[in-house]
Amino acid sequence: MTGSKVKGQGSKVRPRGLRAFALCLLTFDLLGCAKAQPALPPIPHFDSLQQLASTILAATKSPGVQRAAWGIAVHSLDRDERLFELNAGTLLVPASVGKLVAVATAVEAVGWNYEYETTVRGTGPVVDGVLQGDLVIVGSGDPTIGGRGGEDLTAWIDALRARGIRRIEGRVIGDDDAIEEPRPQLAWAWDDLGYTTGALFGALNLAENRMTVTVTPSYTAGGPTTLAVDPAAANRPLGNRSVTGPPGSPQLLWPEQRPGEPFLTVAGSIPAGAQPARLNVSAGNPTFWFASVFRNRLQRAGIEVTGDAWDVDDAMPRPARDSGEVLYTHRSRRLAEITEPLLKESINLHGEAVMRLNVAPGAFPTNDAAIEGMRLRMDGWGIPRDAWQVIDGSGLSRRNAIAADAIVTVLRRMYDASGMSPWMRALPVAGVDGTLEARMKGTPAATTVRAKTGTMSNIRALAGYARTRDGETLAFAIMADNFEGPGAAATEALDRIAIALASFSRN
Repeated sequence: MTGSKVKGQGSKVRPRGLRAFALCLLTFDLLGCAKAQPALPPIPHFDSLQQLASTILAATKSPGVQRAAWGIAVHSLDRDERLFELNAGTLLVPASVGKLVAVATAVEAVGWNYEYETTVRGTGPVVDGVLQGDLVIVGSGDPTIGGRGGEDLTAWIDALRARGIRRIEGRVIGDDDAIEEPRPQLAWAWDDLGYTTGALFGALNLAENRMTVTVTPSYTAGGPTTLAVDPAAANRPLGNRSVTGPPGSPQLLWPEQRPGEPFLTVAGSIPAGAQPARLNVSAGNPTFWFASVFRNRLQRAGIEVTGDAWDVDDAMPRPARDSGEVLYTHRSRRLAEITEPLLKESINLHGEAVMRLNVAPGAFPTNDAAIEGMRLRMDGWGIPRDAWQVIDGSGLSRRNAIAADAIVTVLRRMYDASGMSPWMRALPVAGVDGTLEARMKGTPAATTVRAKTGTMSNIRALAGYARTRDGETLAFAIMADNFEGPGAAATEALDRIAIALASFSRN
């Protein structure tokens, strides 16, 4: 591994004593790797940059990550000083750490107070409690309705009741024409699309475009299973390739949205005699999903609907754009509030939605237009165009590539020393919440490291801020791509580095 630097040295860390120190730590790793999940060793106090560098390098040579491509940059915000680099300019896949770029650029584009707007229109008059026309929901990309960081549809239905509507003599139509049609982004793995993490984003999104399929086994091995969904999802086409396994056998069920197939396949095995299993899956076309659920909720609330649910692209005759009376307007929570679940829980759908806010005013919101907006903002921050290639907002694409140094530049720009900005509050805190809740507990990093995680198969990343033993604040980015061992080994190596940063002292 080449390219490592510490302040005041040349291109490589080569003091004689460091090799022995690193070898000692590596030996400790080898002894501990016999356990399935080895405990983190006690972290000594690092009283010099050389000791810190040797510990970081030792972590990159731990069992399971020795063949990985590493990119690391550590920068002191208090002293404006680079403390450590390892391949900091190398382009690597950031996974969900890419959400940091989507959020930071979106905030510059629209500000923390931005709110999404969704309207409900009636294409005909309301006469004696009857809407004589279609009910059209016009979306703008709000990812939060019915999900984390948002409200459900109760207020919407209450508003229609307040207008005296008891019956809709028409269809419920989802209008998603305000932005680009929902589709997987470039280089999303097809086998992600059936899972909730691969749910498609559109102008209309409900409950994060997730639904639940219940799988019930037969009483005997080899018998067929039964699939069931909530009535609101009854129009979602399903294919069943799951089977009933022997009693006591392992349960393994998964969804597949296969290329070219309009239906979602449920595959795998559930043991005979087991309780029904609930499988969370993507809801498919988000526009049709929204319209279907809304129609179902209206009927359950006592508002009769004579027509079916439709995606506006399939509705014939098609309602005129922006026609009819606005019956209800929903405004989302501010971007400052949306960002917290986005980063803490790493919600892919939220990342895709927020990235689209980069589109220039007046331009049609496509993925390409959003990327161009990101590019212009990154230019303004002094980040070279050849230092990053981000093509989605979630980090799900393996075509995303960014240098650790570029991530640190974003972190430096967004840093708030008070810790009270929406950006700082949204980052997971080690040992406390979000995707870091269970990590680094009982170590110097607990509560002192705030960082975004990135997780894909054979990819792990961590980027954020660490407060050292002296109270100095460091911005850091760590990426490990294409490691050879289990994911737990890579996660542990990243955590060792973060703990080392929190343990560092200049005194």
